[in-house]
Amino acid sequence: MLQINYIRQNAALVKEKLAIKHFSDVSVVDRLIQTDEQVRKLKTETENLQASINAASKEIGMFMGKGEKEKAEAMKQEVAQHKNNMQLMSQQLSAAETSLQDELVKLPNLPHTSVPLGKTPEDNVVVREGGVKPTLSANAVPHWDLIKKYDIVDFETGAKITGSGFPLYKGKGAKLQRALIQYFLDYNTDAGYTEYLPPLMVNEASAYGTGQLPDKEGQMYHATADNFFLIPTAEVPLTNIYRDEIIKETELPVKMTGYTPCFRREAGSFGSDVRGLNRVHQFDKVEIVQLVHPDNSYAVLDTMVAHVEKLLQSLELPYRILRLCGGDMSFASALTFDFEVYSAAQQKWLEVSSVSNFETFQTNRMKIRYKDGDNKTQLLHSLNGSSLALPRIVACLLENNQGEQGIALPNILHTYFGAASIH
Repeated sequence: MLQINYIRQNAALVKEKLAIKHFSDVSVVDRLIQTDEQVRKLKTETENLQASINAASKEIGMFMGKGEKEKAEAMKQEVAQHKNNMQLMSQQLSAAETSLQDELVKLPNLPHTSVPLGKTPEDNVVVREGGVKPTLSANAVPHWDLIKKYDIVDFETGAKITGSGFPLYKGKGAKLQRALIQYFLDYNTDAGYTEYLPPLMVNEASAYGTGQLPDKEGQMYHATADNFFLIPTAEVPLTNIYRDEIIKETELPVKMTGYTPCFRREAGSFGSDVRGLNRVHQFDKVEIVQLVHPDNSYAVLDTMVAHVEKLLQSLELPYRILRLCGGDMSFASALTFDFEVYSAAQQKWLEVSSVSNFETFQTNRMKIRYKDGDNKTQLLHSLNGSSLALPRIVACLLENNQGEQGIALPNILHTYFGAASIH
C-alpha cells in the first residue's frame, strides 16, 4: 500500500507513475489528498477539544476545592457539551479515516524508473536470452501427447476427482515432480535461504498483506465457512511470517524458501495457452522471498534474477528474461523480471518465473519493519520470485528432450530422479 505522506508530497509524480501502470482513475490522487486534509483537520480539532476538556476538568476540581459549586456546575455543563461534540467529531474522524484507507488500498504500487512504457506483453523488453533451442524431429509432439504416451499425467481422472485443470500425476510423472521440488529446494537452501513448509490456506489479513486482496479475490479459491483462502503462491504465507514484527537490522536480509501446491481459479482463461500443463488450477511451485534493507533491495533483485537464471541453466533449457512494461506488471510490483522457457514442440515461450521487488508496498500493509541507526522504525523492502513453477518446466523438459529412446533428462536431475530418462 502506498503511503499517504508520499502521495501528498509528490502528487504529480504519483499521477505520472500510475499512468505508466495504466491505472484508470488518477483523479483519485486528488480525492485522497482532500480526504487526508479532512482527516488531519479533524484530528487537530479533536486534540484541541480534548485539551479543552482536560483543562476544564482541572478547573472543576479547583472550583470544588474552593467551594464555588455554581462555577463548578457551569463548567461541568460546558464539559458535557464538549464531550458531545467530541463524540460527533470522533465519528466523523473514523469515517474519514475509513474512506482514506478504502481508497488507498485500491492504488497499485508505483513502477520503478526503469519500467518500460507499454500496455501489453508485446511491449515487454527482452533483457537477454540463454541456452540453445533444440531442433526436434519431424514426428515430435507436444507434451500433452507425450504424457499420454508415457502415462505420467492423467487429466481425465483428475477432472473426475475434482474438475478440469486439476492434473493427476502418476508413476514417473509423480516421481519427476518430487525430483524437481527436492532439487529446487536444495538449490535454494544452498544459497542461504531457510526452508519453510507453510499452511496452504491463509486468512484475510494475510491475503491483504501481500496484495491479493482487494485486487485478486476473484482468482483465489475461497473457503467461505471460515473465510480462508487457498494460497495462489507460497509468497503469501512466507511473507506473512513477519507480519507486525520489527526485525533487527543485524538479522537482515531475511531469506525464505518454501514448496507448496498453488491454487488459482484462472477465470477467463481459454484457448491453446491453457492446453495440457500450460495453465492449470493446481500446480506445484518453489518460491523464494527476501526481506531486505531499503538501500539494498535493487542489488538483491539482481542477485535473485541471477539465482533463477543459473537454475534454468542447470536444467539445460533455452530461456529468456523480460523486463515487464507498466501495463503487464502485477498490482503490487515496482519492478518485475519474467523468465520464459522455449517450448520447441509448441514453438512458443512459456512463463516459468517472475522475480519482483515490491519495495514498501507489502511491508506497509503488513507493518514489517526494522530500526535504523537512529533507532527510528522504518519499513523494509520485500522481494519474491518463483524458483521455480513446475508445470511449464515439465512441459518443456518433455518436449525439448523427446527422442526415439524416450525423454532424456538433464544431468542435474539424474540423481534426484534415479534415472537418466523417462521411457
